[in-house]
Amino acid sequence: MPTVRLIKPRRFADDRGWFSETYNTRTYAAFGLDDVFVQDNHSLSRPVGTVRGLHFQTPDFAQAKLVRCVRGAIFDVAVDVRRGSPTYGKHVSAELTSDNGAQLYVPVGFAHAFMTLEPDTEVIYKVTAFYAPQCDGGLRFDDPDIAVGWPLPADRAIISAKDADLPLLRDFDSPFDYDGDPMTLTEI
Repeated sequence: MPTVRLIKPRRFADDRGWFSETYNTRTYAAFGLDDVFVQDNHSLSRPVGTVRGLHFQTPDFAQAKLVRCVRGAIFDVAVDVRRGSPTYGKHVSAELTSDNGAQLYVPVGFAHAFMTLEPDTEVIYKVTAFYAPQCDGGLRFDDPDIAVGWPLPADRAIISAKDADLPLLRDFDSPFDYDGDPMTLTEI
């Protein structure tokens, strides 16, 4: 099921603040998300305009991700990189903030990236496979064929040296196969 999902967990608020259940295996399975998450990752990006991605892991350690912003705000992006997909190279995006509590589910076969919109932004995401450096892959965040409408211009983005050397989509030989379901962004 390659649908990218925007998940908005309920928050129960009172004068003290709020409570939210951010993950529950039964609840997510009811929405067709029955992945087994094996690792949680947590990043802090100090400057506004920090871009992390477009990243993925190749088989045999391909990862689905469940991403949420716990401090600050991000512009979050998923790009279809499944060979033969009618939505190959297309992307969907959502703003995830600590205030809105939204999460983005990114299936296997999609590259993922985010740009920070506030200083000192923290992101936590679950993945379905352990980190495997030999399967680490990615694409340029500013690839003109993908044409993400980033909130800040590419020349103001702060990226790692590793991400600056990632290939363009046109030079990428995808190891991911299209499964018959075109990419959509569904809100649950």
